[in-house]
This record gives sequence, structure tokens and C-alpha cells, in this order.
Amino acid sequence: MNPFYLVAGIGILVAAIVDIIWTTLWVDGGSGPISGRLTTAVWHGLRIGSGDRDRVLSIAGPLILILTLAMWIGLIWLGWTLVFASYPASLISTRTGAVADWSGRFYYVAYTMFTDGNGDYSPLGDVWEIASSFTTATGMAFVTLGVSYILTVLGAVSDKRSFASTVTGLGERSESIVRTGWTGEDFQGLDLALESLATELSLLAEQHKSYPILHYYHSEQADRASAVAVPIFDEALMLLRYGVPDEHSPDPAVVESGRSSAQSYLETLDTAFIEPAPSVPRAPDLERLRDDDIPAVSDDAFAEALTDLTDRRRRLLAVVEADAWEWPPVEE
Repeated sequence: MNPFYLVAGIGILVAAIVDIIWTTLWVDGGSGPISGRLTTAVWHGLRIGSGDRDRVLSIAGPLILILTLAMWIGLIWLGWTLVFASYPASLISTRTGAVADWSGRFYYVAYTMFTDGNGDYSPLGDVWEIASSFTTATGMAFVTLGVSYILTVLGAVSDKRSFASTVTGLGERSESIVRTGWTGEDFQGLDLALESLATELSLLAEQHKSYPILHYYHSEQADRASAVAVPIFDEALMLLRYGVPDEHSPDPAVVESGRSSAQSYLETLDTAFIEPAPSVPRAPDLERLRDDDIPAVSDDAFAEALTDLTDRRRRLLAVVEADAWEWPPVEE
């Protein structure tokens, strides 16, 4: 018996299982300690290596998913191989009767993880027969769980792109959304769009909390990037809340509901290791509203309101910069 191989194998298995359960089943836990570090390392490596090229960054999400699943499989594979290696006579060849070497153990564990084995090697004794059963159980259960996780993430990616397209369809700047909703007299009709977007963003926030990898799904087009759409949406709500006089603004309950959803989204940044930006983004331009005869408060009153929102706007800027975009995203 080699206790080092046994302890190392069990340690690797425990680490892999904890990371899988943490990442896939713990809704409030974010990424597991191993997969979380893998995610950030791949993302930062691609940003540095590509110089923030959108086409290269667009493969970050799929690449991270593939590497995460491969890592989980590899750790379980390695862990069980070390466990079987802790006792030299744990496996024997059914053809020659010889004790399995390292290649034979890797071969046996790989087959056993996904099937009942192919009969080339056989466990010797009750303990190793039970160990083989657990090898099959952990392989099938956790690989299946990993694949299910991937499918769920891909569904959430579609949701975030749908949200982004809806927001940028109303306008590619916060001022544009306000101008689009102005009828010439009021914002009648904008309430329904804002309410729908608030609901979508609330769902998106929960998905980002459950699956922080979504922060690293980069879109090649800004109009499909939620990292751009969320700040645009929140700044539009900020304009309606603080830049337009109360008697002309949309339903305050709808506006505050949208801002609450945006705040929930911003709270997910901690799980993605994104810190608030050191600077504050440029404020929306009220002159763009006045050009369309939209009532607006004075510049001084608006600037005073923005003072209390400094931390929130720094976090919005961090969302944009973390996804390799600029603020504001588009000049009109």
C-alpha cells in the first residue's frame, strides 16, 4: 500500500467533486474555487494575447466551458487512477494475469468512468470492486451534471443576447432611449417596454449569479453585448428618474423596478472578481434631450443627483471595461 497515492487520489477526487457541485448546484455560490480561477486565467490570457480583439474574445465563453468540463473529467480520472495505484495488485490483466502498470490503470479508469469496463482488467478483491463501482458512479453522474450545466449556460447566453438586442434596439445610448420614448408630450408607451426589460434583467441577474461564466461570454457586436446594454438601460432609467421633471417622467414604480433589477445585476460582479472602475464615466448629455424638446432639469441639479450615484456608475463602467468595450459605446 502506498499511502501517498491514496491520499493524493482521494484529495483530488474531493476537490473535483466539490468544485463540480459548487459550480453547478450551488445557486448563490458562483464558480467553484478551481473552475473560477481557470475562468479568470483564460479570460485574462485571451485579452492580453489578442489585444482585446472581439473575434478572439468571442471564443472565450465556449473555450472556458470546454476546458472546465475537460478539467473535471481529468481530475476525476487522475484521482481514481492514483487510488488504484495506491495498491499495486488492485488490478490484474484478465489475459495475462499480470498486475496492471500505470498505462493499464489509466486505461481501466477511463473505461470504467463511462461504462462497466471492457474486461481487459479486473479488480482484485471486494474493496477494489467497490472502488470500481464508485468510479463508474462518479464518472457518469458528474460528467452528466457537467453536460447539463453547459446546456443551461448556453440557454442563458441566448437570454442575455436577447436582452441586449432589445435594449440597443431602443437606442445605443441612454439619451437615445429617452428620446425614442418621448411622444412629444409624454412617455406614454415606454412603461411597458421598461417593465419588460426590467423583468428580463432580473432574470439575467439571477443567471449571472448562478453562472458567473456568463460574464465572459463576449459578443463580437456591441449591440448584442449585455455588458453594454445594462449600463445603457440603467443610465436611461437614471435620466428618467433624475434628468426629467417628475410631472413628465414615466411611472416611478416602473423606473425604480428597472433600477432595482440593474442593481441586482451589479451585485453579481463580486462573483466574477470585477472591481469598480477607478474613474467615473462621462455623464449623459441633457442637451440631447432638449434638442427634441424633452423637458429636463437644470444641469446643476442633474450633476448634484449624479454625485450620489458615483459608486453605482463606477460599477457600471467596470461592467463595460471588463468585457473590453468603451463607455459610452457608440457616438451618435
